[in-house]
Amino acid sequence: MGIAGVILCLVVGTGLILLLMGLWKRFARETVPTLVGLPGGSWVLGAALGVITVLGVIGGLRSTPGVPGGTRLVRGLRSAGTAICCAAAFGPLFYLLSGLRARNCRSVSCAYIPGTGTAFLAYVVTAALVGWSVHRWTSARAAEQLAREQMRVRRLRKKGKGKSRAARQR
Repeated sequence: MGIAGVILCLVVGTGLILLLMGLWKRFARETVPTLVGLPGGSWVLGAALGVITVLGVIGGLRSTPGVPGGTRLVRGLRSAGTAICCAAAFGPLFYLLSGLRARNCRSVSCAYIPGTGTAFLAYVVTAALVGWSVHRWTSARAAEQLAREQMRVRRLRKKGKGKSRAARQR
């Protein structure tokens, strides 16, 4: 009975995943031509989706659900926030990939949508540049904070207060 339940869950789960992927691809194929046709075209679309991806990654890294403490509600909200941030990080990539030509499909529904190639290029360049600059900024802030902390500890040691109790008693 247990094996049958596991197999049933796997079949239903796979069906739901495929259904959601198909709905997402259909949604993307119907909305990408409209967005590419807006002023600025595919370059602006790719840049905006690249920034959304970087913001989703930053949010996902900042709202880790594994932090102990808090009520169940707080942990649940933290987990939901992380899930939303992960969707914001990966959603634009899959949105743009849905507009590109499918590999082995000869149907009209798999045709290349004009402008998605340049939007994908703008997406990759924007996500890389903005992500790199955010990484440089945060690492510079962390290095500055570490230097301040080291300077504070040095000043305390000069005054004789930065030592442990055992070292001060000797």
